[in-house]
Amino acid sequence: MPTLRVAVAGLGAIGWTVVQRLDHGMGGLRLTAVSARDRTRAEERITTLHTRVPVVALSELADHADVVVECLPAALFRDVAVPALEAGRIFMPLSVGALLEHESMVELARRHDARIYVPTGALLGLDAVRAAAYGKINSVTIETRKPPLGLVGAPHLEERGLEMAAISEPTRVFQGTAREAARGFPANVNVAAALALAGVGADRTMVEIWADPTVTRNTHTIRLDADSTRFEMTIEGVPSEENPRTGKLTPLSVLAALQGLVAPLHVGT
Repeated sequence: MPTLRVAVAGLGAIGWTVVQRLDHGMGGLRLTAVSARDRTRAEERITTLHTRVPVVALSELADHADVVVECLPAALFRDVAVPALEAGRIFMPLSVGALLEHESMVELARRHDARIYVPTGALLGLDAVRAAAYGKINSVTIETRKPPLGLVGAPHLEERGLEMAAISEPTRVFQGTAREAARGFPANVNVAAALALAGVGADRTMVEIWADPTVTRNTHTIRLDADSTRFEMTIEGVPSEENPRTGKLTPLSVLAALQGLVAPLHVGT
């Protein structure tokens, strides 16, 4: 299998971890370009890499790669997604919630023989959810609990004037569908979007979000009832020091997904 060229959009907590691991070497994968909102800062960061790669505009990443990994704020999703898909690339988004707002991306990928590959991220059990979806899923919910400061900046909270610094006990700040959650918490509920895409969709996947000062980890509990299985799973992700809105497992999930594209053995559906 030929080596796949990988370009990374975004050099934050997730993107920089992915870039560094690729730079150290991963069989069958080669880092070929990066992009970031702050180009000057990006140019400075890549001087620490073993192999210098170009810093290019988001729209140019697909010209340098077979796989484009998106690790950006959701507002920039289309800027990298559209060029990558129109170029027929493998597109690996971390702003999964944006897929619910831009469902036309799937048709765009189909027209240009591209692929959208959503990594598991900070979640677990997506294999089981995908399998259950081939039967009948009666209900699926995800309950997310985060330290209050990990939710700061969410549009849903700002619209309602909810101050996370004032939260002193576990408080449910949202209950609704995955589609609604993606709009209200674009930086926090990519896990709910991934669960929705794997299972019964954004309008039947129910979400609860709690600001919980008693937890130190980003905690997600999935409950699913289907004709083939019933399960409840909880994962406690260690927040990134650089960005508490995301967890340390997320960039590792990206690396595992990338390796799965070229590995001779692939475990999981």
